[in-house]
Amino acid sequence: MIEIKNVTKKYGSKTAINDVSFTVNDGEIFAFIGHNGAGKTTLIKAIVGIHKFDGGDILINGKSIKNNPIACKKEMAFVPDNPELYEQMKAIDFINFICDIYEVPQDTREKNIKKYAKLFEIEDNLNDTIDSFSHGMKQKIALIAALAHDPQILIMDEPFVGLDPKAVFDVKEIMNKMVNEGKTIFFSTHILDVAEKLCTRVAIIKKGVLLKVGNMNEIKGDKSLEKVFLDLEAE
Repeated sequence: MIEIKNVTKKYGSKTAINDVSFTVNDGEIFAFIGHNGAGKTTLIKAIVGIHKFDGGDILINGKSIKNNPIACKKEMAFVPDNPELYEQMKAIDFINFICDIYEVPQDTREKNIKKYAKLFEIEDNLNDTIDSFSHGMKQKIALIAALAHDPQILIMDEPFVGLDPKAVFDVKEIMNKMVNEGKTIFFSTHILDVAEKLCTRVAIIKKGVLLKVGNMNEIKGDKSLEKVFLDLEAE
């Protein structure tokens, strides 16, 4: 579970996140949507412990990211919108590096790396250096590294950007399997039809202010999520 409690984040005189509160429950896929510059990535980076924030708190399974950052990070994985990896490393070395950080047993990591590399059709590229990869291939490596330690919480910022159609399908299948196991998925996206079909709940943010949060069907009513979003943007 992720609990965001009255979080405020400022950059100088600009308030990027303004007193935002909502909860992402176990066993659900939660979409976080908003226009460019709305504050999505800022809040996501606060949740995963990259950005400090000026007010409020964020709890990961009851633990504060402020007070217990290492304990919180052990429970989650983060896939950023731009996979900035260690480009001079071989892909397999990078994935193992992440597994070392999470203290993943050798048999577990080998099983998971093999499974996801095969799924994403990247088995033959694991010994190549990351700087030779396309954006989509880097995204696949970031996903494998995130999934290899079986996180309880998976947080992703625009996870489908740059992925081919099969990989998009595979990621959605992984997400559904994880929530069926009681795990938590929180992700931002601009692909609103995917969010509408995939997600249990949704939050909409504009200029750092939370406009709507709740059950997907309740939020959209008899409209599409895209229409709801565009109407809120026009207000």
